[in-house]
Amino acid sequence: MAAGQLNMSKLNQLLSLAELSPATLNDLLNLALNVKQQPQKYTQALAGKSIALIFEKPSLRTRVSFDVGIYKLGGHSVYLDQQNGAMGKRETVADFGRNLACWTDAIVARVFSQQTLEQLAQASHKPVINALSDLYHPCQALADLLALKERFGELSKVHLAYVGDGNNVCHSLMIGAALSGMKMTVVTPQGFSPDAQVLLNVQKIAFDTGAVLELSPHLSAAAGADAIYTDTWLSMGDKADPEQIERVFKPYQINTAVMQRLAVKYFMHCLPAHREHEVTSEVLDSEASLVLLQAENRMHAQNAVLISLFA
Repeated sequence: MAAGQLNMSKLNQLLSLAELSPATLNDLLNLALNVKQQPQKYTQALAGKSIALIFEKPSLRTRVSFDVGIYKLGGHSVYLDQQNGAMGKRETVADFGRNLACWTDAIVARVFSQQTLEQLAQASHKPVINALSDLYHPCQALADLLALKERFGELSKVHLAYVGDGNNVCHSLMIGAALSGMKMTVVTPQGFSPDAQVLLNVQKIAFDTGAVLELSPHLSAAAGADAIYTDTWLSMGDKADPEQIERVFKPYQINTAVMQRLAVKYFMHCLPAHREHEVTSEVLDSEASLVLLQAENRMHAQNAVLISLFA
């Protein structure tokens, strides 16, 4: 597919996948696949553009994939961590955003609070991309959907199971699955279900697209899924008792016996993984594991978002 034949939806920002329509999400995934397959066509897509990368949280995949991706598109990135002055402490989030708007063309932010992203977007009037917040991780979900699209083709025919904490990754996967018309089974321990408001929004989207969302505390509900996805039991910054978390989540560990019993073909994880906790090394390093494909796809999915911002 030539670049000129792609439907390139124009984005204003990406704070959550819920901002997208099913058609826009499909366009983004097709663009990401084209960028991955024919990168030479996009080497000047961000020529003359400077992108601020704000990181309140540590990162490997997010930082490197954005930094390298922006370079491959002909743009320039500026990395800002908390040593440059914590937002909201040395100066307000709004002042931070207003100043960045004087020099940069867009802001990528990995933050503790979704509210910080909204304040940055409102104050800067520049495109803001959510590189992770307490509520959402849209760039990760885009990479995951791209991996599933590469493996299965039509996403509406895919059954994805998510097992673990109903966290930001789970939220974005639910929204992405609903927009794609997928079937998604979410398995969480009692007390660790997805956010109620996010769930309500996902159900509204699913009603329009024909997607199916199932919630269960039982691992057996994931039986027959095309892929099973898990994440760390204790999210970065959480202050829960690690020993209590271990007791609650241990029955939800993904291991070879579970993969075989549930007859699941693929395993997914956003990384970093805690080996022998939420997943065993045997599964993580197996041929069924898509984790490195997901990691690679972070750059291609994010590049598609960046291209669409300036389309």
